[in-house]
Amino acid sequence: MEQRSLQIDPKSGFNSLTKTFHSVRPPVHLPPENAFLSAAEYAFSLRAKSPWPDDSVALINSITGQQISYSEFVRRTKSLAAYLQKVTQLFKHDVAFVLSPNSIQVPILYFSLLSLGVIISPANPVATEPEVYGQIQLSKPVIAFATSSTVHKLPKLRHQTILIDSPEFESMMVSSKYEFEHVKLSQSDLAAIMYSSGTTGKVKGVMLTHKNFIAQTAINCAAWEIIRSVALSEKAVVMERFEWKNMLKAVQEFSVTHVALTPPVVLKLSKDGSADGYDLSSLETVICGAAPLGQEAIAAFTARFPKVMLAQGYGLTESTAAVARTIGPEENMKWGSTGKLYAGFEAKVVDPETSEALPSM
Repeated sequence: MEQRSLQIDPKSGFNSLTKTFHSVRPPVHLPPENAFLSAAEYAFSLRAKSPWPDDSVALINSITGQQISYSEFVRRTKSLAAYLQKVTQLFKHDVAFVLSPNSIQVPILYFSLLSLGVIISPANPVATEPEVYGQIQLSKPVIAFATSSTVHKLPKLRHQTILIDSPEFESMMVSSKYEFEHVKLSQSDLAAIMYSSGTTGKVKGVMLTHKNFIAQTAINCAAWEIIRSVALSEKAVVMERFEWKNMLKAVQEFSVTHVALTPPVVLKLSKDGSADGYDLSSLETVICGAAPLGQEAIAAFTARFPKVMLAQGYGLTESTAAVARTIGPEENMKWGSTGKLYAGFEAKVVDPETSEALPSM
């Protein structure tokens, strides 16, 4: 290990012995590997250390303005978990298929399922029936959670489908009739089955553990602290689906500071005159991913929003989320770069024709 460390370039992180790049960011402190801990428990433990009061806002519906505080988020999560455990009788290692647009109910559902040790399998709500069927064949769920607009795409499963936009689901989240029985979970237990894009063939199911999500949570908290933003207890403004004017309206109305956008939207934000009718002065950072952002688009955005940091990153389903990202003004000025590796990551750049590892530039 010592010899290996001596071979690492402190500037690039390149190990000349293994031909592997190591992260040069400060290490992230993770819980002991043998600690019994779910991703939900870990997130709540970070929340407990937050200086922000329990009545601070956690989730906002961008259209209706409905808000859920952190204390209410915790209460609803526990109530729903208790109902699903005692009444629906979902158990550790069961798989739940989720076919729903974005909503402020979805995070509560996810935290409840994670607390139970139920494996979450989220699907795109605009997927076709054959696509949904194929994903169900991969994940083999015992129950599905859907909305009134997506439920028709689902086949019968062991448990009846639960509609998260129904009054019944609302009552599940607020009922105090049942007591949640804590479930002992290892970090190595499966937490989710995500679906790859199918770039190299058919869509594949990607299995992610609680440890995967715990590590990503820790990494992202450390990254936000570096740019002096609030790492914990931020407000999340949730849009059911992306719509240009609704996005601009949400930024203005809720003083949004950080948004994640794709390259086409960044380009439109830079050039579309309709954005001038909205107050976007609260914006501090725009994070762009999913595809490379061209130099022309970066130049246009920077010219129009000189005070807004444009950050880029690279990630994939198999890594849970981002692998690398630009952080802070200096890194964000390197146009076209996806930034440095996040803490704890290693990467190897290979020649696509020979598969030989390539050195540092």
